[in-house]
Amino acid sequence: MSDDSTPPSTEVPSGIDTTVPQSARIWNYWLGGKDNYPVDQQAGDAYAAVYPAIVDMARATRYFLARGVRHLAGEVGIRQFLDVGTGLPTVDNTHEVAQRVAPDSRIVYVDHDPLVLAHARALLNSTPQGRTDYIDADLREPEKILDAASATLDFDQPIALMLMGILGHLTDFDEAVTVVHRLIDGLPPGSYFMHYDSTATDDSFLEAQQGYDDTGAIPYVLRTPEELSRLYEGLEMVEPGLVSCSLWRPDPSPFGPPEPVDAYCGVARKL
Repeated sequence: MSDDSTPPSTEVPSGIDTTVPQSARIWNYWLGGKDNYPVDQQAGDAYAAVYPAIVDMARATRYFLARGVRHLAGEVGIRQFLDVGTGLPTVDNTHEVAQRVAPDSRIVYVDHDPLVLAHARALLNSTPQGRTDYIDADLREPEKILDAASATLDFDQPIALMLMGILGHLTDFDEAVTVVHRLIDGLPPGSYFMHYDSTATDDSFLEAQQGYDDTGAIPYVLRTPEELSRLYEGLEMVEPGLVSCSLWRPDPSPFGPPEPVDAYCGVARKL
């Protein structure tokens, strides 16, 4: 969560529609960020009124990102990350976690949201040894993403592809599977796929999501863990496999094991 006490700007960047809620801004609101508007706050509050666990889930997915990147940069030795569907900067963004472990890490962020683009400069800070870049592209353009990323990343060396909470926006699941596999096919052997998505594992979650979709915002489809497992076909899963985000290699806690959340994640290696 952001601990930046700077008051939010009242200036709306060009191309931003503040009459309809937007998922990246709502997640920013749930995580305590400033880059959201009254329409997002209202939608976020309405969502949480139906499904109060959403705030804990949002935090759990963020913590998974940090643990997953830390594992890949530290234990595995990955030095390149392709983060597609970046969302709005908060704290412990991919480059911050990776370069804290390995200062020479290179990170390419990809998003197609005007507000994310407006804040991309916050994602481009890098250690002198490493590098960060930002690509304005849609998830449905895997070839464009891979081609543009090659300006920063070395495709002769392993790359970690990250799709964090974005595939639900592809309402056709066959299309989502195809996009994932096309991106993975463009990576060298020894690369990794890191992913999470919210899941259809709680009736109140489904109700809250439907209420959000009914606002006219871009819909997000909740899928079962069994469906999400198709994304990993042909890859070697890293233990503990496809699990609730809070249960993926949790950090030690004096309060005991964490409670599962309605978002599943996994990390897998391309052979």
